[in-house]
Formats: sequence, C-alpha cells, structure tokens
Amino acid sequence: MSRLLHTGQVIVDLVMALDTLPATGGDVLAQSASFETGGGFNVMAAARRNGLAAVYLGRHGDGRFGDLARTAMQAEGIEMALAASAGKDTGLCVCLTEATTERTFISHIGVEGELSAEDLARVRPQLDDYVYVSGYSLLLEGKAQPLVDWLLALPRAITVVFDPGPLVKTRDSALMRALLPRIDIWTSNGPEALAFTGAPQIAGALPQLSRLLPAGALLVVRDGPNGCWVGRSGAVEQVPGFKVQAVDSNGAGDAHAGVLIAGLANGLNPVSAARRANAAAALAVTRWGPATSPGTAEVDALVAQ
Repeated sequence: MSRLLHTGQVIVDLVMALDTLPATGGDVLAQSASFETGGGFNVMAAARRNGLAAVYLGRHGDGRFGDLARTAMQAEGIEMALAASAGKDTGLCVCLTEATTERTFISHIGVEGELSAEDLARVRPQLDDYVYVSGYSLLLEGKAQPLVDWLLALPRAITVVFDPGPLVKTRDSALMRALLPRIDIWTSNGPEALAFTGAPQIAGALPQLSRLLPAGALLVVRDGPNGCWVGRSGAVEQVPGFKVQAVDSNGAGDAHAGVLIAGLANGLNPVSAARRANAAAALAVTRWGPATSPGTAEVDALVAQ
C-alpha cells in the first residue's frame, strides 16, 4: 500500500490576518491570530484526508512548538518516523495574510532543520512509496547533504516528488545538480517554475524543465485560479481551475500537492489527479489558515459540478 514519505520540515505557524503590511517601523492591528501547524504538515494532511497514508521523516522538538506539531500530526493519523529531539524545539513561521490574500512569511528554523544519515537509516521505504522533497531542505546545512545522499541511494522504483519552494531560484548548486536526475515528479507554482528555468511563461517553462529532468518525469505547475499545467514526455496540457471567492492563499499549493499525489497513488492518470488537486486548492483558499485541504468527499463534490 502506497505511502507519502515527507522529508521536509514541519513547523508551527503564527497566522495573522491584517488589511495590509505596515511600512518599516510602523504598527498595525491584526484581525486574528492563531498558532497552527504548517510547513510539510499541510501536504501530509491533504494526502491523509484523501486516502493516502503519510509518514513524517523529519525531526520535531520536545518544547512548546514540538508539542503542537505532534498533536496535529497525531490528530491527522500521520506517522512520525523519529522520536522527539530532546532539549530542542520545532521552528516557528510568522505568516501574515493581507486583505488581498497576499502572504508574507518570516521563519525561524528549529530542530526540523537537522537530519542525519543515521536518522534516515531508520526509514524503510517501500517500492510503491512517494518520497516528497522540499527545496527548503537543500538550503539547510544540517540536513541537505545526508538527505540527497539518501535519496540517490533509493531504489529507482520509488517515486521522488520535488517541490522547489520559493527559496530555490537556481539549478546551479551542486546539490541541485545531483538531485535533478532523480526527480520523478515536479510540483511547483508558476513563479517558482519561471525562476528556475528563466522562461517568460509557464507553457514555455515545462519543456525546459523536461530537458532538465529524466525522460518521462511528470511536471505539474500551478497557475493560481487558472488551475495548473501538466507535462510529460513533451506533451503539455492546461487543466482548468475552479472559480471561488478566495480569502487566504496560505497552504493552497500544499493542498494541491498532497491531493495530486493521493490521486496518483490511487491509480488516477495525471490529468485526472491534477483536476482533483485543482479542486482541493480552490476549496483551500476559501478558508483561513495553512492546513485547509478538504477531504475526499468535498473534492468529489466540486469535481462533479
């Protein structure tokens, strides 16, 4: 039975809604504020709510934020491969959502920024697993090299999913060059794909990505309310989105990625899985907070309309 093995970072978000960001040195009042588990949790929660087992391979602390992260993962039925790291805590991200739904993030990395070869040696991937890799991990000195070494040693039958994240803007690093030939599924938003390839439009970015990745790699690039683009072996198709009234875009891309992988694991073809992912992202932006992915029944209902 397939699983999603997430190698990224689960952190805690301090989510605040406000009209607009203040100028430097200014001050504004937020309409709401809450602590929510986020980061890699969002993808795993989306997958779990849509029928795919999920395992968190990263570290989590034994302090206040680590407790919040574990409680959230346990509530979703997410397995944790590692025990809590003694004497250290999980990191924090301040997430500011303006009335336009634009988001601003300020992050502090905690124990989730560390991962050793010994940690990863405890994991026993199965041939039908999907191993999820975040580009953020490649920026973490205490994690990047052991993670890439582990990924490159995996059996070729195991599917590696890569999400570049907004902080990975170049393919020229040694770690990125090493990882590119091992990526089976690329999932990103449009600006990330454009920054990575230098292409002016998403439709042009997909062929460039195809040339960087192994033959037959699946490319899924989100295009906001327009849906997403799906590419494989030179064929590119736009999959339309769903019209909704957005209030918060935080976590929508994660919902898309988690539901996409769940659909593929359940045997759907890429376009059908992408349509379900578009529906999940559309529903997610109608709700406040990071882990707002709907479950299978809600996705089914919107797809059926």
